[in-house]
Amino acid sequence: MYQSELLISVIVTAYNIEKYLPRCLDSLIAQTYQRLEIIVVDDGSTDRTGQICDRYAAECPRISVIHKENGGPSAARNAGVKIAKGDYIGYVDGDDWVEPDMYEEMLRACTDLQVPVAICTYRQVGEGAEKIHPTGNVMLLDRNRALEVYICDQEQYHIYPSVWSKLFRRDIIENISFREGRKSEDIMYTTMALVQAESCAFLDTPYYNYMVDRQGSIMNERLHERRFQDEIPFWREQESYLAEHGFTELADKSYYYFCRRMLYYFLDFKTRGMKESARRIAEMLTGEKKRIREIYRSSYVAKGDRARMALFLKSPEIYYDVVKLYDRVVIPMRSKV
Repeated sequence: MYQSELLISVIVTAYNIEKYLPRCLDSLIAQTYQRLEIIVVDDGSTDRTGQICDRYAAECPRISVIHKENGGPSAARNAGVKIAKGDYIGYVDGDDWVEPDMYEEMLRACTDLQVPVAICTYRQVGEGAEKIHPTGNVMLLDRNRALEVYICDQEQYHIYPSVWSKLFRRDIIENISFREGRKSEDIMYTTMALVQAESCAFLDTPYYNYMVDRQGSIMNERLHERRFQDEIPFWREQESYLAEHGFTELADKSYYYFCRRMLYYFLDFKTRGMKESARRIAEMLTGEKKRIREIYRSSYVAKGDRARMALFLKSPEIYYDVVKLYDRVVIPMRSKV
């Protein structure tokens, strides 16, 4: 089938985003690749979001709308996929927007390189946004390489859990669904999709624009709950899933990077004054000393990480004090030099 004959279904989740939704939908309507089916899922909005969805659907025949009771992003995405007709599936959060050539370039990468998944970088927009330095390169990654980049958060390429930075050929995700009632659901969805795909294309171009720290965003609410009920269980599941599918070393690396995240969570909780949350992280890691020490003997573990973890396992409180002293004294001195 020629590229121009392929249909892309884009699932847009929308909940109380009347201020942002028009920009998102306008960016999809303006895509240079026109064989686009845009499915907007109004997830029980109580503002004018639902009316905006209906107005756009009335004006653009490529847009269809699902109105449903509020069930969260996972349920909204699942509802959209159920009616999608596309050969490829993409996801967009309704408060973000995409560059005009995003789906044309991602589909071209899939068809030219004959891969079932394309992944792009993204641009953060808003207060606290990180600067990026894209190369514009398009790279072919085999399954193991893609999983390693994803798991190890490598600087050269960045494959994030977010599904909105990806385009999936339909057959790759037919047996994958989002866990309803959960947040951070992209962690396992992306893990399973990359395991299913023999290879993928990585486009080092920020085609997606992601709103940072939008007031009222789900990412700013209930930090303790999100991390302990969603993120930590999903990172744990990632390790188990990789091991079950024969990726033993990648499973070990997944655990190593899980431990790195937990050290960050510990520091973040302590800094925020969330003592009980920090205590739970400390108890969890110190309860796994044997496994951690075994993994941290691996050649891929950075020397600095070994030292940090050794200090933490000896005394989480001393670890916290040392890190804060380093941030307060050493980093400013280095900046002056």
